[in-house]
Amino acid sequence: MKAIVHAEQEGLTGLLLQDIDAPSIQSNMVKVKLKTAGMNRRDIAVTLRHKTDQPPLVLGSDGAGIIEEMGEQVQGFAKGDEVIINPGLGWKHTSDAPPEGFEILGLPDNGTFGEYISVPADNIVSKPDHLSWEEAGVLPLAALTAYRVLFTRGKIKPEDTVMLPGIGSGVLTFALKFAKAVGARVIVTSRHEEKLEKAKDLGADIAIPTNSDWNEELKNEKVDLLIESVGRATFDQSLSIIRKGGTIVTFGATTEDEVTINIRKFFYGQFNLLGSTMGSADEFADMLSFVEQYNIKPELDRMFSLSQYKEAFEYLKETKNFGKIGFSIG
Repeated sequence: MKAIVHAEQEGLTGLLLQDIDAPSIQSNMVKVKLKTAGMNRRDIAVTLRHKTDQPPLVLGSDGAGIIEEMGEQVQGFAKGDEVIINPGLGWKHTSDAPPEGFEILGLPDNGTFGEYISVPADNIVSKPDHLSWEEAGVLPLAALTAYRVLFTRGKIKPEDTVMLPGIGSGVLTFALKFAKAVGARVIVTSRHEEKLEKAKDLGADIAIPTNSDWNEELKNEKVDLLIESVGRATFDQSLSIIRKGGTIVTFGATTEDEVTINIRKFFYGQFNLLGSTMGSADEFADMLSFVEQYNIKPELDRMFSLSQYKEAFEYLKETKNFGKIGFSIG
């Protein structure tokens, strides 16, 4: 089969499109012929985390396709079923944090950027009927992350005002759609006017430049819940704009990881600072029910062929996307 593999060199220069052996299955696994696969910023990070002395690795965490083969212990599915893949391995029930041994497809196990993948049967679910193959393939990781951030960790309420600095990523476009679905007010920021306009088209109530004075722009607003994924570049502003007693949930850092907090300001403000990442299989099922209930679809930016992998990775690295991008495979 053809697959996008990382090997030989660190970083994006180690990416190759190769012919490799199709995966086999064990008794509790299914083999899926992939139709589409979604990209995440994690895929870029994996090209640095995967070492050149390790075996070649098929990248990718998100995917959707058709069951081609099943192990003898698998029940509840049949050959030919249309499924999407939950990329979280070893996290079944919702908990305060992932259990020991939790992993994500695409490192250390081979991922979805190929024509076939074999995964535990516990990690497949039926494809929602309202999603196209392209939409289903890019849904899992980002939608699950956004769901846990807003509902499990942030405990969003319909009357909340939610702020999403740096709108444009897959997770934040899902967070915007999820928050609006439950009736929350949403504020977004971006460095790009085009992304601000697109966010308003999706229902954002206020859209301001990231490099503006947030306190001046939002002097009549009270931000209850802020989803922080930028890092050092915005964290101090995030802490200054959240209402006293409000909550910041962080799930990533597209700029530098380390931030400085004025601890006196923090405890006098009675702020809540929470971390989040991915989610459990229970939350994955809840997220799918939610997107079906509200007929929510991913904000799909564009799809690439496997042979366009260099262009796709550069597109994602330069954050040109508004919403999700991915690969059309079969």
